[in-house]
Amino acid sequence: MSARFPLATSSWDQAEQDALQRVIASDRFTMGAEVAEFERRFAAHFGAGFAVMVNSGSSANLLMAAALAYTSNPDLRLKPGDEVIVPAVSWSTTYYPLHQYGLKLKFVDVDADTLNYDLDALADAVTDRTRALMVVNLLGNPNDFDAIARITEGRGIVMIEDNCESMGARLNGKQCGTFGVMGSFSTFFSHHISTMEGGVVVTDDEELYHVMLSLRAHGWTRNLPKENHVTGTKSDDAFEESFRFVLPGYNLRPLEMSGALGIEQLAKLDGLISGRRRNAAAFVAAMQDHPKFRIQREIGESSWFGFSLILRPDLEQSRAEVVRGLEAAGFECRPIVAGNFARKEIVKHFDFAIHGDLPNADYLDTRGLFVGNHHYPIDEAIAALAAF
Repeated sequence: MSARFPLATSSWDQAEQDALQRVIASDRFTMGAEVAEFERRFAAHFGAGFAVMVNSGSSANLLMAAALAYTSNPDLRLKPGDEVIVPAVSWSTTYYPLHQYGLKLKFVDVDADTLNYDLDALADAVTDRTRALMVVNLLGNPNDFDAIARITEGRGIVMIEDNCESMGARLNGKQCGTFGVMGSFSTFFSHHISTMEGGVVVTDDEELYHVMLSLRAHGWTRNLPKENHVTGTKSDDAFEESFRFVLPGYNLRPLEMSGALGIEQLAKLDGLISGRRRNAAAFVAAMQDHPKFRIQREIGESSWFGFSLILRPDLEQSRAEVVRGLEAAGFECRPIVAGNFARKEIVKHFDFAIHGDLPNADYLDTRGLFVGNHHYPIDEAIAALAAF
């Protein structure tokens, strides 16, 4: 049975149906002109120099990690054993690519209210050994990038952003996903725009862009411009360049259907975010003094992926009991992303350290959950939560 108040719903209409038919009529189904046009528009929309579309947000994170391993820029290049700071609460594929490229992960606690980095803990965790910082904007909420800049200033720390849950979020007018040297986005069904599956990396660095173009498709040169930062000058021999492999890449290419869908969805993005923000204003007004729950505190302009519900310490009910009650009321519920990832059994495979204690991440892991937000009015759902 479908939930009365689901986590995610479609924002497609006839425009997306027509886009799919356009691709079918073209008889070109893998990465081509539709993907290229979506990348051009995506970069322009977010104020970035370049955008690379891939087949998922997880692949976008993988592509960022790989690009930092193969860049020729010594100020950006990461090597096995380098320390990268990560927040203790995020999705699994925030962490996996960093581990897969041999980096040492240092888990740092999150703030109990914003659910992003605990800035005091982050400042204490950064040392001369810190080589990179992964910043995750959780559930649509920007980090305090001004504070992070003060912490990292002059220390040669490479910053990348996992913005997969926060497309359209802004801080001081600047789009999240564009504060670091690269930023990742997701266009999965449940996210702000949907291309079935899909993801994007943006950057202003042309060399990283060229490295990603090669890594995305087998590590070959075929998709590189004639003058590029990977091989220098490509030959004009299309036959030889078609299967010329220069980097140990992947097949992360998106479908043409995904690119075509992205073009139509991107045109709607501002309206979709506005709808989510209107719902959020009503949610905050209704829930800020709720007797059972605390809610996430907004930084800048959140794009409100979903609504966190954090059980108050004096609430005698367990999270399982609360979830059962919410589900009975029609709500589809999930943990707050993957909870405290430093406590997951998978980290036995990592090279990692935990900075201090992680009390806030631990609390979210057992006492936090979230419910869905949407681009259309959800007054009935908000009223049901307020009365819960």
